[in-house]
Amino acid sequence: MKKIVIIGANDFQNQLILKAKEMGFETHVFAWKDGSVGERTADYFYPISIVETEQILEKCREIKPDAVASIASDLANITVSKVASGLGLPCNSQECIRLSTNKYAMREAFTQARIATPRFYRVDRIEPYLFGMKLPIIVKPTDRSGSRAITKITDFENLEQAIRDAVAQSFCKEAIVEEYIEGEEYSYETISYQGKHTNLAVTKKYTTGSPHFIETGHVQPCGLSEDMLYKVHYVMRRALDALKITDGASHGEFKITPDGNVRIIEIGSRMGGDCIGSDLVFLSTGYDFMEMVIDVACGKEPKLVRKADPGRAEIKFLFTMEDVEELHAFEKENPEEIYRISEIDLSNLGKVTDSSTRLGYYITLKRGE
Repeated sequence: MKKIVIIGANDFQNQLILKAKEMGFETHVFAWKDGSVGERTADYFYPISIVETEQILEKCREIKPDAVASIASDLANITVSKVASGLGLPCNSQECIRLSTNKYAMREAFTQARIATPRFYRVDRIEPYLFGMKLPIIVKPTDRSGSRAITKITDFENLEQAIRDAVAQSFCKEAIVEEYIEGEEYSYETISYQGKHTNLAVTKKYTTGSPHFIETGHVQPCGLSEDMLYKVHYVMRRALDALKITDGASHGEFKITPDGNVRIIEIGSRMGGDCIGSDLVFLSTGYDFMEMVIDVACGKEPKLVRKADPGRAEIKFLFTMEDVEELHAFEKENPEEIYRISEIDLSNLGKVTDSSTRLGYYITLKRGE
C-alpha cells in the first residue's frame, strides 16, 4: 500500500486525509495533539508539532512515504517542502517557499519581475518615512495568513499601534506596510506540474471590510467576463513564475481596480484555505483538486478530468447569532442546497478577531448554474 505523510490535522487538513484514504493511501499525520479531527481519521497519528521539521523528517525516514502533502497552511507548507526535499520527493524549492510565505520577499520578487506592486516597506517599529506614504495604507505581519493582525490605516494616529499588533503576530517579528489597493477582491486557484500552471477556478471573495478584512464568504464561479479573465490569467501566471512555483497547488489573491487593472495582493504556494481548494473547486468545476495535489506530490502529472457536473458553490462563515439563525432558516427552506455544515463553536461569540476565531461555516451547492 502506498503511504502519504500529511502535515496538520485540523478540519481543513482532514479533507486531504479523507481524500488520500479514498485513493488507497495509508495516511500518516503529524500535528500537535489538541483533539483535532485528523487525529481520529488518520491511519497513523504522530503528536509532533508541524514546526518540528527535523523530528518529522527523522520519523518519515522510517515510514518511507510516497508523498508528503498539506493544504491551506503556510506554516505546514514550509515543513512539507523541507521534509519532502529531505526524502528526495517532489516539492517546490526552498527559495519558492521563502518567496511565497514572506510578504516582503514576495513584493520584492514581483517588483523584480516588473509586476505592478504598491509602495511597500518592511518595519519592526514606526519609522519617520512612513508618514510620507499616501493614505490609506495596510499593515500586516510579513509571515502570517488568516487575516491575523491586518489593519487598514486611514489616519496616521493609528499607525504605531497597528505596527505593534502586526509585529506581535509575526513569527519573525516584522510587519509590512503598503499602500492600499482599491477594488473587488478575488482569488486564483491553480495546480502546477513541473512549471506548467493550470488554473482551475477563480473565486469571488467577501470580507468584513475595513479595518481587518476577515473573510465572510467565497463564491465560485466568480462572475468575471472572459476579457477580464484573460487579463487575470496573464498577470497571475507571470506572478507564479516570479515566485518560482513549479509543483502543487497555489492560491493567489488579487483585486480588480476601479479602472480595470489586475493588482496582486499575495500568493501562497499551497491550496487556499476556507474550503476553497478542498471543496469549492470540485463543486463548481468537477475537477478533483485534492487528488491533483496528491498526484503531483507523488511525481505524477495531474489529470484534468471533470468528475462531476459543475455548479454554483458558496461558503458562508458565521460571526454572530444572527448568522447562525440565518443558516437554520436557509437549511429549513433549501435543504437540497446544503452541502456541509461545520461544527458551530459559540465560545467565540462576540470575540471574532481573525479567520481562526469564526464560529463555523456552511457550504451550499446549486447545480446547473
